[in-house]
Amino acid sequence: MFGLDEKIKEEVKNIFKDLKDPIKLIVFTRDDTITVPGRECPTCKDNETLIKEVSALSDKISIEVYDIAKDDDKVKDYSIDRIPVTLVQADKNVGIRLYGVPAGHEFATLLNAINIVSKSSSELSEQTIEKLKTTISKPVHIQVFVTLSCPYCAPAASMAHNMAVENDHIKADTINAQEFPALAQKYNVFSVPKIVINETVQFEGAVDENAFLENILQSVEQND
Repeated sequence: MFGLDEKIKEEVKNIFKDLKDPIKLIVFTRDDTITVPGRECPTCKDNETLIKEVSALSDKISIEVYDIAKDDDKVKDYSIDRIPVTLVQADKNVGIRLYGVPAGHEFATLLNAINIVSKSSSELSEQTIEKLKTTISKPVHIQVFVTLSCPYCAPAASMAHNMAVENDHIKADTINAQEFPALAQKYNVFSVPKIVINETVQFEGAVDENAFLENILQSVEQND
């Protein structure tokens, strides 16, 4: 069972002191007392435990937990097709999803997502923000494949989340390749981070802000 030690809890509490607007963490899981062959979710309980512990560290954070097999309306509303997944949102759905347990290096990704969504402000440059707002008017889906031991994955995932905060057309998923091997195989994930944008543009590595933006714009052009 996953659990945060007291030192980490205190560090996270200090980070959360700067949160601005209330945050909602929405977790989709599965009842582990019911076993359905081929539909097991061995990490669901760990993910739920972690997110509950994180949400308890600030009165600005609330949590909703839904069962993919029971809460049909919520599954449909949020278009959930795989678990575990955690959505990070404020008063609206900003399109940030973390598939798999955000432990290891990906714990920083979770904390950063909470921070930027609460502040409704990314860590991007003014030039990038302006370009995102003026050039993207169609849906953009970013998938960032990561592993928990990869030190370069968290910056790549956070970059995608920052982009999503600045434009409602952008949705950004972080996907633990080890927890979703079929999906990783579909996109030929042999090294991480691997980024897939709109099914058309793929690249590897934690590239800088300008290169990430150019890949997004390239995907938009290819889908026109």
